[in-house]
Amino acid sequence: MFVTHFYENKTSVLSQLLVSLPAVEENIKIKGRKAKVVQVAQIDNNNYHVRIIFEKLPKKVPLKELGKKKR
Repeated sequence: MFVTHFYENKTSVLSQLLVSLPAVEENIKIKGRKAKVVQVAQIDNNNYHVRIIFEKLPKKVPLKELGKKKR
């Protein structure tokens, strides 16, 4: 069992107790968002820091107004 801390930039996203560690370049899902593992660093015997990058979501463009608004 490994204590795994997931970081995006310098922000802690998730800490988890895992049986197996994620591999570099592996696609994972954290809190419903797709992410890619960039780096896995061993801190001590059972502690690991995993650096991730979340997939960028495109911003939704609002629909144009259809006709005049009701008053």
